[in-house]
Amino acid sequence: MNKGLIRCSALRNISVMRLSVLAGLLFLTACSSVTIRPYGGEKDTSPPDYQSSKTFYLAGIIGEHEVNTSVICGERRVMQMQAITSLSDWLQSVLTLLIYTPRTAKVWCDHPAQETQND
Repeated sequence: MNKGLIRCSALRNISVMRLSVLAGLLFLTACSSVTIRPYGGEKDTSPPDYQSSKTFYLAGIIGEHEVNTSVICGERRVMQMQAITSLSDWLQSVLTLLIYTPRTAKVWCDHPAQETQND
């Protein structure tokens, strides 16, 4: 009778451990992003013209940052802006118990078509 209780308890512990590992993996692989395209169109996947990590604290509650797109793009139009929480941002947040929670800001500017020279 005792063996049945031990076996059932061991199975329950293994199930809880598996669920904990699965939840941890899902948490670590989760990334989130907010993408703004003022002129519409498909998401740009090319390297951004600007990328910088911004500091936030206490699960993102404390901290406020601005990105001056006029300085970044100059006379060119802003084609896409993105705030992203990448895997490295999540890892830093988890390691600091959500005290430090960075986010990455990215900006893409319009690249006018190269003028072709007629010979």
